[in-house]
Amino acid sequence: QVQLVESGGGSAQAGGSLRLSCAGSGYVYSTYLMAWFRQAPGKEREWVAVMDIEGTTIYTDSVKGRFTVSKDNTKNILDLQMNNLKPEDTAMYYCAAEPYLRVVGGRPPQASRLRHWGQGTQVTVST
Repeated sequence: QVQLVESGGGSAQAGGSLRLSCAGSGYVYSTYLMAWFRQAPGKEREWVAVMDIEGTTIYTDSVKGRFTVSKDNTKNILDLQMNNLKPEDTAMYYCAAEPYLRVVGGRPPQASRLRHWGQGTQVTVST
């Protein structure tokens, strides 16, 4: 059974940093596309970053240059380093995974195609 557990959320001031981690179990990490999504109160869920099985990594425009995703296949961990945080980054952050998906045309897969999700970790950025 695939399980994803996020950690590392918390509070930060604008301009600060946080590092989120997603620990996976029950599957071969290297064969899965991994992604970070977020959802702010009253807003739709949006994708943040995606890394596919070939290592192709994409970021949504609002976090480019500030967020970096990294993956350790030996430890089954997907990290999201978030620097220069902004109040608009405040959201619940979710890790998601799906086997054998690839990034196509520089676009992320639709969230509905990812069957495995963590419970989320809250990030709050204050001014």
